[in-house]
Parts: sequence; structure tokens; C-alpha cells
Amino acid sequence: MTSFNQLSLAAYIKKYACLNTKTEDLWIALEEVSGQPVNKLMNSWTSQQGYPVISVKVNGGTLEFDQSQFLTSGAHGDGQWIVPLTLCVGSYESSQSYLLEEKSGWLDMEGVLDSTAADRNSTWVKLNVYQTGFYRVKYDDDLAGRLRHAIQRKELSVADRFGFLDDSFALCMARQLPLTSLLTLMVAYEEEFEFNVLSNLLDMCYKILRIVADAKPELLDSIKIFFIKLFQQSSEKLGWDPKEGESHSEALLRGEILSALAFFGHDATCKEGWRRFQAFVEDKSNPLLPPDIRRSAYVAVMRKTSVSNREDYESLLNIYRETDLSEERARILGSLPSCPDPDIVLEVLNFLLSREVRNQDAVLGLGVCQEGREVAWKWLKDNWEYISETWGTGCLITDFISDIVSPFASIAAAKEVEEFFATRTTANIARTLNQSIERIHINAELVKSIQCENDLENTVAALAQRYCHG
Repeated sequence: MTSFNQLSLAAYIKKYACLNTKTEDLWIALEEVSGQPVNKLMNSWTSQQGYPVISVKVNGGTLEFDQSQFLTSGAHGDGQWIVPLTLCVGSYESSQSYLLEEKSGWLDMEGVLDSTAADRNSTWVKLNVYQTGFYRVKYDDDLAGRLRHAIQRKELSVADRFGFLDDSFALCMARQLPLTSLLTLMVAYEEEFEFNVLSNLLDMCYKILRIVADAKPELLDSIKIFFIKLFQQSSEKLGWDPKEGESHSEALLRGEILSALAFFGHDATCKEGWRRFQAFVEDKSNPLLPPDIRRSAYVAVMRKTSVSNREDYESLLNIYRETDLSEERARILGSLPSCPDPDIVLEVLNFLLSREVRNQDAVLGLGVCQEGREVAWKWLKDNWEYISETWGTGCLITDFISDIVSPFASIAAAKEVEEFFATRTTANIARTLNQSIERIHINAELVKSIQCENDLENTVAALAQRYCHG
């Protein structure tokens, strides 16, 4: 059977074969064949920036939708789109489509939901099925809870598990969802083993730690306990050693999870990483530390490094100096800034400017941890003239700004950055500088929002205690 797209394109080509056309002509041709408002729909997407977030809730047997413009700043935008929604209810066999043409809309779910009240009150609803649409979804507490249970029962696809988590994190960072809700959702992923989902979850954990360090530093230890236990099952399944027949994604995931556990301070991971590192230092052919997990051991070493405990750090630098493999040097450079000792952080940053590090590799070691942030900013200012002269004509100089400046989270820090670069801004860094300063302001607002979450302390304590005694 000839498809709708084929018919539409055939009609378009026939009508405009010898004429100049505009984009709107194609939309009109598609509209004529489909009977749908294609031209109006596409204009709503091509004539404005950004994309929507669709808020959804259940009211009896009705799904109610409301759209607003998604802005990472948390501000309220005026955008409005015609949004083709997809949704499924309780299973993927009940997939539905709905065209949201106004700011708000509703869909009668009778006939889709089971007739019993119990089912109507518990059946999960997932919008943007398989994440094929260009919009985020914000569920009310009731629907979010249903989806959490669906994830724990393994009823959602990989794409939808990823999408629900990704949307929730983005909404939290934009202050549209409390951190307590996000942390509670993360519990549903403790039996997750898919690479894309877990890798995204790990990245979120790092970002949450950074923002909590500014907003509620007294909660850091408890949140780390929660994060460690969150990845316990996947860590135990993957272990330290490669397994026969495992996939490439499993090998990659092993390294990511072990590196994260070392960074979070998991004692057993740090001890095992240190043991394998020692064996590797003594014999580079030792199979205990294959390339896929070396960064994990290196992070474990750097998390324990200090001015008074630097022997392993020196050993790691020696490995860097002795190897001629660019991949190994990259692993080491990426691990060095994990150290929490500000004095070592300064040494690492100065090492990046030395002749021992290629100019194109220096940016690999800029991602210092929270404890080294102020040292890194002072170092950037002290060395800006040299950095500007060395990297100023290329694109890498923007990494020095974004990696060191963006993590700050106070208006005072933003002002200090603006004042320093007031006479030092060039066309090459202007855009990145503006984006980094904007990120500081967004971080500052997020910090204030998290500080006002009344139940955050209780939620974090309950999550940590749940794992400590579970």
C-alpha cells in the first residue's frame, strides 16, 4: 500500500515540478493528503525557539494536558506549539495518539482504562512513547508514582525508562521538580542494568553532588551513601574482572560504575582499586588492571591522595611519563583532578601547563572536584595571560572557561567572573563566557530552591538509612 508520505511527496513534486517553492508549499501538500493541520503544526515549531514541557494528570477517566515552554533557567516562557502526543496506558498494546493544538487539552480515557476503579487509580500512563517526540513530560505525583512502580516491575522499555529519568532530571535542574522527587525516583533504578540508562544516571549523580555541595553540604555524606547503594547490584553483577561473552557496553559500564563508586568514597571499591594499582605499578603486564578499569583504580588513588600521602600520586605521574599510549595518558589526566586536596589540585593544574602535557590534552584535566573549585579559579586568573597566548587562537580555550567557571553557584561568583573578564573578553571566548555566567546564575537559583525544600533532609536521611539497614 502506498504510504501517506509517498502520496504527499508525489503530489508535491507533481504540482511544483517546474516552479520555485517555499517550505510552506511542502507543508500544504502534506496537509492536503493527510487532512491534518500540517502547515500550522510545522510553523509552530519552525517560527520559534525551544520546545515544550507537557504537564499531565489524571482526573477520573480523563487525562488533562497543559503545555508551557521549557527553559533551563526555570523562567516562564511564552512559547506554544501544536504537539503530536503519543501515550500508552498500562501496556504498549494500548498506544494512543493525541494532537495538542492549544495550551491545554484533555483526552477521554474511558475504554482505554479498565472499567474498575482500582485500575483507573493505579494504571500507569507514559507519554512520548519510546521518546520519539521533541518535548519533555512532567507528571503529577500520582502518575509519577505509578511509573516508578512500573519501572520496578520492569514494565517499561529501555527508551522510556531513560526518558522518564532524563525528563525528571531536566525538570529538577530547571526548578520545576523538587530534588526530593528526583531522588525518590532514582530508587526505582536500583535493579537497572542497561548501559544508556545507568550511564545517564551516573552523570546525574555527579551533577547532584556538585549542586548539593553548595545548597546543603551537610547532606553530602548521606547522599553519597545513597548513591553507592544505588549502584550496588550493577556493580556486583559486573565485578572487576571481564567475563567471557560480555558485551562491549558491559565492559564500558564496569569502568564507569567503579570510577563513580571510588569517587563517592565506597571503601571496598577504593581498597580494591588501590590493590590492583599497586600490582600494576610493580608489573605493567599484570592482568589485574586491564585498560577498561584503570581509570577506576586511578580515581581511587587520587581520592586518597593528599600532600602528606602522595606516593601513589607520584607513581601515577610516572606511569604517565613512561607510557607512549595516548589513551593511557588521557585516562590519567582525566583522573588527576579527582583529588580533594586543594594543594594537590594546584599541582595538577600546573602540571597541565608543563611541557609534559600536550596542548591538546591539557583540557582533559580541568574537571576538578568540588574541593578544588576555588583553587582552580585562582589558578585560571593567575595564568590567564599564558593560557590566552597558548590556546587563544583555537577552540580549546573555551574549555578552560566552561570547565572552571560554570560549576560556581552564587551571584557573587558570577560578578567576580564578569569583572575579571571585563577587559579580557575576545570574540573567541565571548559566547562561552556568557553561557558560563548564565549557568552560574541558573545554579545559584537552583541552590536557593533546594535550600527551601523542607522535606529534603528527611528524604535523604530515609534513603541513606534504608540502605544502611536494608
